[in-house]
This record gives sequence, C-alpha cells and structure tokens, in this order.
Amino acid sequence: MWAAIQRIVSTAFVTRYAPSAGERAFEARHQTQETPQASVTVAVLTAAESHREFGVSITRKGVQAVYLRVTNRHTSPLRLCAIDIAPHYYTPLEAAGLNHFSVLKRLSAFGLAGWIFLPLFLLLPFKLITAARANQRMDDVFRSRAFPLRPLQPGETAEGFVFTPLDAGSKTVHITLYEVGSVLPRISAGDQPFADLATVKPIVDHSFVVPIPGIASDYLHRDFAALIPEANRIPCTLPELIQHLRQMPPATTNAKAARSGDPVNLVVIGELDTLLSALTARWDECETISLATCWKTARAFLLSTEYRYSPVSPLYMFGRSQDLALQRTRNSINERLHLRLWITPLLFEHQPVWVGQISRDIGVRFTLKTWNLTTHRIDPNIDESRDYVVEDLFRAERVVAVGYVDGVGACAPEHPRHNLTGDPYYTDGKRAVIMASKTRTEPQFVSWS
Repeated sequence: MWAAIQRIVSTAFVTRYAPSAGERAFEARHQTQETPQASVTVAVLTAAESHREFGVSITRKGVQAVYLRVTNRHTSPLRLCAIDIAPHYYTPLEAAGLNHFSVLKRLSAFGLAGWIFLPLFLLLPFKLITAARANQRMDDVFRSRAFPLRPLQPGETAEGFVFTPLDAGSKTVHITLYEVGSVLPRISAGDQPFADLATVKPIVDHSFVVPIPGIASDYLHRDFAALIPEANRIPCTLPELIQHLRQMPPATTNAKAARSGDPVNLVVIGELDTLLSALTARWDECETISLATCWKTARAFLLSTEYRYSPVSPLYMFGRSQDLALQRTRNSINERLHLRLWITPLLFEHQPVWVGQISRDIGVRFTLKTWNLTTHRIDPNIDESRDYVVEDLFRAERVVAVGYVDGVGACAPEHPRHNLTGDPYYTDGKRAVIMASKTRTEPQFVSWS
C-alpha cells in the first residue's frame, strides 16, 4: 500500500524521463547500399521504437527518426547533405524542444486532487525542477544521438539519427555525400564567389525506399508476379513499344467496362521501387477505401483540412482497379493531383511499363452519379496535369527519357469529352511517356516520335 502511494506521489510531483537505447529492433530491417566511395545504411524507426530510443512519443509531434550509418571509403572527407533527406528536417534541439515536458500540462495534472491535498503543493517545486532537468537531459539525448553533420574523414564511420517530418506508406530517403574541399572552376567575376557551386556533383547518391507501417495502399495487395507471370512478359524495342502504347485503351472505365472514364494519358517505365523512390519523396500514397478511411475523408471534407493519404475512387483497366495510386494535396482534401497506374506485360530495356491517368481536383460538386452524391471537380485541362508529372520528375532529376505518343485523341475546349462523373475535359490526345531512373540523373532523350 505504501509503495503504491509512493509511486502516485512520485508520478504527480516528479517528471521522469527514461530513454533506452538497448533495444534496437530497427537494425534488423535496415537497408544498405555500397560503392567504392562509401557504405550507407538506412532504417526508419516506428513510433514504439522512437519512444524507447528518445523517451517521448516524437511521432505525436509529427517527427520521424531516420537512422543513418555511413562509412567513408573515399580518399577525401565526405559530408552528408541533410536537406536531401528532408527539406524541412529538424535539428536535434528543435526536435527535442517540440517534445519538452510542459509545466502548464504538469500543473493541470493535479486537478481536483490538488485542492483536496493542498499541503502536497509544497512539493510543487520538485515538479518544476525535475521537469527542467528532464528537458535538459532530453536535449542532451537528442543531440548525442543525432547524425553528425560534419565532414567524415577517410576510413571514418559515423552513425546517428536525422529528424524528419512524419511519413506513412513508403518513405523515400535520399542520401547524398559530397567531397569536402572540391576544387571549383575559377570565376572571373570577383563579386560572385559561389556562382559555380552547383557544378559540384555528389560522390555518393543513393535512394532508399523504406516501407512504413500504418496505411494500406493498393499495391500492397497486388501479387505482381502472379498478376503478370514472367512467361507473359513482352520485351519491346523502341518502335514496338510505341506501337503497343498507341494500341492501349484510350480511357479508363467503370467496373463493368460499360462506360469510359478519364483518359489514359501517362506512361511510366521502371520497377515498382524505382517509381516509389522517384515519386513518394514528393507524392503521397493513397489508402484503400474502408470505413475508417471514408470517415477520415468525410471529416477532412467537412472541415476543409488536409488528409495526405485519402483514398481515390477506383477506375478500371485490364479488368481491375488501379495497381498504384498516388496524390499531391494542398491544405484541403478538395484540391489535389491524383494519379493511377496499372502495370502491363510490356518490358522496355528490361523494365516494366505502367500506364495510367492523372488529373487535378479543383473542388467539389454534387452529382447523382455517385453513392454519396458528391464528386471532385477536375480541371478540364488534363494536359496540364500530365505535363506537371513530367516537370516534377525533371525537377527531381529522375528522368532518363521522356516523349509523347498518340492516345485518346484530341478534343477542343469547345467540344470536350466527359469522364464517368460527367466532368468535361479537353486534350491534345497525347500520352506522356517517362522512363524513370533509379537514381538522380540527366535526361538522355527528350522526345520519341
């Protein structure tokens, strides 16, 4: 009895902070990529692992810890570019500050019991002092366990955590290491000493696609090997590929293939991991439709808030709904770009060929063609959405080649076609064809006839 009272008093008047670095289950599922210049290992911590490692629930504050170990095999010092991992990464003290124990929250924990046992308030200074000490220790833990953002000497191995915004589904982690002290071209203009800094190329450039539990995406339920067996693959030369793509269905359909929907205006060539690494650094996966995701979607719709992983309605090709769905949202669920992709039997340069459609939601309207009487209104200029993907992958430096082939056929704004929910669209009728790169690269081709 006395021990229980001691625990209650201790909890009420002492702020405890007890991180543990003993259990490191994430190391069992790490990914490693090696080159003659460096060995790089990456893992992403789950919410429970983060709580054990740092003593607080950092994911509740929107922070995700990425474990990184780097061995420099190069002859010169190398430095990590943290902004490539996450443009909005958190410094260790910034991440710790978000998770500091709040004195006001601790005071509110007394509640009615605090007034009944008013004499116990004499112990309040212990609460304030231990909270301050816990926060100071938290700063030390986050700082000591962070990956060192400094030059790594030849032969040196460094490890630690980079604190990034929270992601679910697949998290793409770009690791770039630059040689320290690279010689830049001489600049004639003395007032621009850093003008040629962009000419320095990374010594190491890796992309990791790390699965994060928490959402159920379409592709997780697809057995692609069973869907398209190896014996059914169709290797293509470039002329054969163009011919096959021109013969692809012009548009998506409903489940019974009785009516035409949005046009098939996008082709992407690459393995699934390549697509995910190229896109999920800038796009979010879509959850499958369920009661839970419908509720989250309805709540986001009513409150006009963001729902990064909101599901998209199924469209159909080849007798099945989309194999992969991704989106880029604004601050409201009613405004987003969403793309759907289906894998085909085609192979080009040993890479699978995916076809799909992309359009831009610009609002919501009522309709009698859906069960919930509402639908997203798309921008009728679907060529803009198609070209946005091309430009986005160009900006990400993940395009080997890009061009256009004939697709649904042209239609003018004065005589638009309509999708399944009645939204009008107009187009030049072309399909963008993008060959994606596993790593960042410069395009080798810019058009296919």
